[in-house]
Amino acid sequence: MSSDSAPAVQEPDFAPAPPGLLALFLAFARMSLAGFGGVLVFARRAIVEQHRWMTADEFNETFALCHFLPGPNIVNLSMVFGSRLRGVAGGVAAFTGLLLPPTLIMTVLAIAYARFGDLEVLRRSLAGISCAAVGLLIAVVLRMMTPLLKRTDPLALVLMAGVFLAIGVLRLPLPAVLLVAIPLSIGATFFLRRKVAA
Repeated sequence: MSSDSAPAVQEPDFAPAPPGLLALFLAFARMSLAGFGGVLVFARRAIVEQHRWMTADEFNETFALCHFLPGPNIVNLSMVFGSRLRGVAGGVAAFTGLLLPPTLIMTVLAIAYARFGDLEVLRRSLAGISCAAVGLLIAVVLRMMTPLLKRTDPLALVLMAGVFLAIGVLRLPLPAVLLVAIPLSIGATFFLRRKVAA
């Protein structure tokens, strides 16, 4: 068989070898130290774009799972992601990397804030930081929406719009919306995939 007819080998979208425990710790430590206004933006950039440990779709799916678990989303993500790559030890390494550096910094800042918190310049600085945090959050939401929009999956778009309207516009309670949206999303996805397979 000639080399011309050989199938082209497609490069994987992410690194084939999972990172070691130290690499997980350091990656999540860098995310937490860079994550002013929220770590999610930096976590997605590091995991999907920089290290290519996950595809954009895999990150969205993992984050969706973590979003529905109790506790802070990014903390859940560190445990789930680390455990997925390196078992329980990987989860602990990612979790420790995420929380240890900011905990140490916040302890020092809390002591400083207790002494100097009444200064007007500090209050203005915190107001500016909150604006940047909102901008970062909007940016990551738009990036996470991109894979859904590229697939042009009408069901995903309808469910996304429905949850946004229920929570963002109608101000319905989050637990009640999730109790309806999660089974509906899982059931509809399962039904459609089964229909396509048949």
